[in-house]
Order: sequence, then C-alpha cells, then structure tokens
Amino acid sequence: MPPPERDAGRLSGVRPDESDVNLDDYFGNFAARDWQTAAEGTVRIALLGLGGFAREHVLPALASDASNVGARSDAAADRTRFCEVTALNSGSPEKADSVADRHGVGTVLTYDEFEAGEGADAFDAVYVAGPNALHLDYARTAADHGKHVLCEKPIETSADRAREMVRACEDAGVTLMVGYRPQIEPAMRRLREMVRDGVLGDPVTFHGWFTGHILDAGGPDQWRLDPEMAGGGALMDVGVYPLNAVRFLLDAEPVAVRATTTTPHDQFEGVDEHVAFQLEFPEGGSASCSASYHAQADDRLRLVGTEGQAELAPAFDSEIAPTLTVERGDQRVEYTGPFVNEVAEEFDYFAHCVLTDARPDPDGRDSVADMEAVEAIYESAETGRRVEVGP
Repeated sequence: MPPPERDAGRLSGVRPDESDVNLDDYFGNFAARDWQTAAEGTVRIALLGLGGFAREHVLPALASDASNVGARSDAAADRTRFCEVTALNSGSPEKADSVADRHGVGTVLTYDEFEAGEGADAFDAVYVAGPNALHLDYARTAADHGKHVLCEKPIETSADRAREMVRACEDAGVTLMVGYRPQIEPAMRRLREMVRDGVLGDPVTFHGWFTGHILDAGGPDQWRLDPEMAGGGALMDVGVYPLNAVRFLLDAEPVAVRATTTTPHDQFEGVDEHVAFQLEFPEGGSASCSASYHAQADDRLRLVGTEGQAELAPAFDSEIAPTLTVERGDQRVEYTGPFVNEVAEEFDYFAHCVLTDARPDPDGRDSVADMEAVEAIYESAETGRRVEVGP
C-alpha cells in the first residue's frame, strides 16, 4: 500500500458562481480539530489486550514524542499529542514483555494485577479491547480504580451489559468513550455539518455498508466466531459502523427495524456471516445497511436529501483518506482531504475530553442506543417481523 498522502487536499467539481449554498465553505479548513480547546496536557493510557490492532495501530499512534504536543504538523500527524501508553496488560506475559521492550513501556501487568489495583499509579485511563463479552468486567474494574475508559466498539454483547458499564463509570465519576473512530474523522464531521446546516435538505434515505474477507487471517478458534464472546457476527463487528454513522449524521434514533441474516458457510457457524437491515426514523427518513464477513472489501455511505446528496468512500477504513462527494442542484464537489490517522485522532479526542472534563460524543449512552438497535435487528432477523427499537 502506498504511503498516505500528506497534501492539503484535492478539490474538484462544478460550482456555479451564484448559489444559495457555497459548498466550498465546508472545505476551507477541512482537517481542523473543531473539538480542540486545550493546547497541552497528557493522559497516560494502559492498554488492556495486545491483539493485532493494538500492536499494529494503537501503539504506533501513541508513540511518546514531546514534539507532538501543540500545533499540528505533518511530521506528527500520525501520532497523538495528548496521551501516551505507559502500561500494558495482557494474558500473555511473554507477549507483553516483548511489546513493552519494543515500545519503551515501563509497566506490564497481568489481568489479576490489574484487578487488584497494582501499578495503578502508572496510568490515568485504560483502553479496553479484546472479546466484547469481557468489556464490562474490564471497564468496571478500571472505574473502581478511578480510571477513565476508552472501550472498543461495540460496547458489549447486550444493551443490559452496556447500561451496566455506563452506570459503573457514572457512579465512579470517570469518562467513558466508545471507539467509533469515524465520528472523529474530519470528512464525517464535515458531512454532519452539512446535514445540520440543511445543505442536503431534509434527509430522505441513507445507504451504508461494510464488507470484506475480514476473518480470513484469524483461524477457526478466534473469539469473533464464538457467539458468547462476540455477541454476534458481521453485525456486531462491522455492521455497527454504518448503524452508528447514520445515527451520528442524522442526530436521530431509529424507531423500528426490519432485518435478515444468513450464514451459508460452515466456517461462520454460530454467528451471522451476512446481515442486511432497514431502519425507520421518526421524521420519515430511512436507512438501508449491510455488512458481511465474506464478500469483496468495500465500505461507503450515501445520504440523499430533498435538496442534494453526499457520498463518503471509504467511510470506515482508517488507513485511507476518504473522498467526500457532494451534489446540490447544479453544484458537484468532490474532495479528498489530507490523510488523518483516525486512531491518533480518537485517542487524542478521548484524552482531550478527560483533560477538559467534556462529554465525548460517542459516549456510553450513545452505544447503549446502538445495542438497542442491534438487539432489534437480531430479533427481526429471527422472527421475520418489523421490530420496534427501544428498551
């Protein structure tokens, strides 16, 4: 894969001289951190779980470098400025020691030591990864020790367990954020601005999907194929991305769903291999989403309104700068912004919320709403009926 582009973005399209909406206005400072108010500060992070994503994406993004704090620069664009990894937690001491030596992390803990509160002075917050069914236990332990929590998506395996996590963190007075990186990605945020400003008119329909041969490298014993550990299949792993995106862009909650799931291949037995679902929204808009563990890799979204439409592609791939295409009347703008490391943005946004005592947008309650929709989707797929969303 070629290295990410570092230019200031590419803008093309047809833009008439006179229009009630100037689409160019949304691309002038495309990658600006519209959420940032503090200039400095550091949150020390403990990683709970050292899977491939943590080793290959999180640790490089959180490489300690004092020059990262302050003004954004191309040299530091791949790394965080408000946080650093200071502790590792793994069920494999050998793996943890090796990773710690490679990345210069000073504290290594077993899960038992973490639960007992040993080494707690070495970190301020925890990143909870690993099997979905263990997220609540790890987050609750972190909250009991007064540590803030960045939890990987999906928040847990059920809405009830998600609510328990929210209560534990609220009772302890710690920040809880769930790792929906696309909410922090600049193209997604600019698109939400357009929706809020009425650039597309009233939202009519949303189409979003995320597919790929996602589990091919993991083998038959990986936890994502265990329904007890994962809570589901393609929907829980990649289908939650378009689900969360449409809620984020429309700032609205679905009221009902219709869905189907299929698992034609034995290797995915016990979890959904493919899922397709439709969401109904209270103002009359709708969404059609799909996800697959066994299909050509693709991820994108399209939002159509009464006055225009927009497409984001790729929408959920953290390693490629997305192209945002917007059409309104005779105007058509296609923009590919500078590459922004979503992992670094996510962790910095979380740390910034901790430092400024701000509520993160993808917080625990946001993810409870996701899980309520997920449960309705699975119920609809099982019964073949339209199912209302809600507790």
